[in-house]
Amino acid sequence: MSTGTTASTGSTASVSTHILDTTVGRPAAGVPVTLAARSGSGAGWVALGGSLTDTDGRCKDLPALPEATTHVRLGFETEAYLVSKKQAEAQQDAPALRDSDAFFPEVAITFTVTPGEHYHVPLLLNPFGYSVYRGS
Repeated sequence: MSTGTTASTGSTASVSTHILDTTVGRPAAGVPVTLAARSGSGAGWVALGGSLTDTDGRCKDLPALPEATTHVRLGFETEAYLVSKKQAEAQQDAPALRDSDAFFPEVAITFTVTPGEHYHVPLLLNPFGYSVYRGS
């Protein structure tokens, strides 16, 4: 098992994430998250794999980034989660959506990384909005 030697060697960055459902103030469990990387603005994206958020809304087993990664993309498949929670219906003045709709069926976050640094990028999600930030 690795003990974080990646960050100390400076050879690659690492990424983690979690999702907080801001409508109910709780973690969003069971959301599929994918990870892709590229080594420069003009390079093609390489899919690295993915994970599901746990009961705490966290992905603890995202794949490692390859050396020379400069850009990372996290993809959050939010539709099934939002539809299952029927959160859109809970908002009295929210626009009506069909039971099978989610305003944001997916969220893609792309950011740059520096070798040796860790990037925690949380997603704050509700039926009609989201925000992200670099956490710690």
